[in-house]
Amino acid sequence: MSSPTPWQGQPHGQGQPWQTQVGPPMLASHADRERAVDVLRAGFGEGRLQQSELEKRIERAYAARTVGELALLVADLPQGPVPMQPMQPMYMAPPPMMHQVPRTFLPAPVPPTNGKAVGSMVLGVLTTMTFGITGIPAVVLGHSARSEMRRTGESGEGFAITGLVLGWLSVAGWAVFLLALVAAAASG
Repeated sequence: MSSPTPWQGQPHGQGQPWQTQVGPPMLASHADRERAVDVLRAGFGEGRLQQSELEKRIERAYAARTVGELALLVADLPQGPVPMQPMQPMYMAPPPMMHQVPRTFLPAPVPPTNGKAVGSMVLGVLTTMTFGITGIPAVVLGHSARSEMRRTGESGEGFAITGLVLGWLSVAGWAVFLLALVAAAASG
């Protein structure tokens, strides 16, 4: 019989590899377990795991109590471990060993906000103080920002729409005012 792989652990009585870590282990949440199972299923889908090994690892993932146990289960897969410092109180010395946390357990990066969208909203709000003079630039920036956000994946859709609505209201207000002036001049 071959020796156990790291994710299989040791026979009872010899201790588990994740129990030898220095410092307190971080308890796993239901979401952590689901992410580990997703990584395992992706590995199976890519042909990296056999069906029997997948089933054993999924069973271990749902029984895991700590993030360290989950990290062992996915350490040999493409979304493998990324070093991360454990949270320690200020008075304790940091442990010499780092927890291994898979990239899938880290939060997704937040896309940046589009600057043109913010500018559109600011110019749209300024239409109330400038008697609508900033309305056309707000509309131009709003349309430009929405086009750019679709292309780059940036956030700020609400800012751009706010600038567009306020800008178009300003343009419509000026149009009504100019029509009223023309009608008054024609009737007089």
